[in-house]
Amino acid sequence: MKNLSDILYKVHITSVHGSTDVQVKDVQIDSRKISAGSLFVAIRGEKSDGHNFIHTAVEKGAAAIVCEEIPAEKNEHVVYIQVSDTHEAVAYIAHNFYDAPSERLTLVGVTGTNGKTTIATLLFKLFSKLGYKCGLISTVQNQIGDEIIPSTHTTPDAVSLNALLAQMANEGCEYAFMECSSHAIHQHRITGLRFKGAIFSNITHDHLDYHKTFDEYIRVKKKFFDDLKSDAFALSNIDEKRGPVMLQNTSAKKLYYGLKAPADFKGKILENSLTGLHMMVNDHEVHFRLIGEFNAYNLLAVYGAAIALNQKHDEVLQVLSNTTGADGRFEYIISQKNIIGIIDYAHTPDALENVLGTIKKLRSGNEQVITVVGCGGDRDKTKRPVMAQIASQMSDRAIFTSDNPRSEDPQQILKDMEAGLDSAGRRKSISIADRYEAIKTAVSFAMSNDIILVAGKGHEKYQIIKDEHLHFDDKEVLKEMFELMEK
Repeated sequence: MKNLSDILYKVHITSVHGSTDVQVKDVQIDSRKISAGSLFVAIRGEKSDGHNFIHTAVEKGAAAIVCEEIPAEKNEHVVYIQVSDTHEAVAYIAHNFYDAPSERLTLVGVTGTNGKTTIATLLFKLFSKLGYKCGLISTVQNQIGDEIIPSTHTTPDAVSLNALLAQMANEGCEYAFMECSSHAIHQHRITGLRFKGAIFSNITHDHLDYHKTFDEYIRVKKKFFDDLKSDAFALSNIDEKRGPVMLQNTSAKKLYYGLKAPADFKGKILENSLTGLHMMVNDHEVHFRLIGEFNAYNLLAVYGAAIALNQKHDEVLQVLSNTTGADGRFEYIISQKNIIGIIDYAHTPDALENVLGTIKKLRSGNEQVITVVGCGGDRDKTKRPVMAQIASQMSDRAIFTSDNPRSEDPQQILKDMEAGLDSAGRRKSISIADRYEAIKTAVSFAMSNDIILVAGKGHEKYQIIKDEHLHFDDKEVLKEMFELMEK
């Protein structure tokens, strides 16, 4: 139980109806979870408005309501707190309710269009192997030490996030590494958290269905760095055009990593093959198990962050050299007939281009590259023709298919993709809405030494069709097809 007045610290209050000297047992943003003594915060979401459920929360025993509009009919036994922005308010309230968990451990956030999951996961694995108990909050999974907790969002809502950080702190975690999505920054899910470090990977065409303009997308990402305190570090990709822009107004210590321009953490690729990356890192020669230029950047970001957190150069590089990345990030399997299957989460134009560019550099002769890719329903439609264009131009064969069509007609999504093709692209591409059949077809096209890229879902083990989450695992299907082929 916490006193309401104590957990309202830093909240911008417009008006109060009732006494804040009251005990609350939990904080909820879902009226279905309310019970006697709860504090209900009415959040305006994209699909529903919590203000419509204030009456329900009161009926179920809520002790207090935080809202942007005070209801006309009030219960005299309930405290009503009016604020200008409930998204911001609930972040501060949750942080206070859970005893400021981000101040009880070293919290590092990672933002950018691509690379967030790999960087956060590598940091978690690195610091765990260095002997620290760590927490991880990522798209693939959340983790406290060895305990894996399923992940539903890249960044959880503010209440769930602070509860998770509190669990990490209470269980002895010294470090926590988390992805910070643009949605989470914009919706104040990370507001109030005390970050000791922030990392920027890159920024490319994504989430314009939500942010509307690219400039707004950039502004939201930059706010993460603008809000850092002076005792934190801000680490950015110097080779990314907007890398220095991200750190323009930060009070944190500015650091840069890169492969091309001069940087605090400088890398050079000596060899890039299916056995991994052979690199120079700040004058140290190292072999890593990860593959591709994009992973060279990810590794430099992790190395830079570790050094900024006062770890020893030699130990960091030694551990990183034997560390694997996140599930579904350039993960590959090889069939008995020597066909290489690569599963990757690439679901943006830039990510797809990076993965196909990496594959091109790994080719040794006349291997075919066959790409299976789709675009999500109810998401940014402008990237669909771009994704198709990249897939067709950088592959020998492209198969367009479903990737979480949600409420949209899969055939219409495929038509949107096909609109980006020129005549050459049309000749070497086909559309198969059924993802299982698309992967099956890709395998049937493949000969020995060919490379099949199945892009878009990576670690995800489901397809979202209408409102249903149906089991679907790209790696599982690819393995099945390889086994059938070998019989």
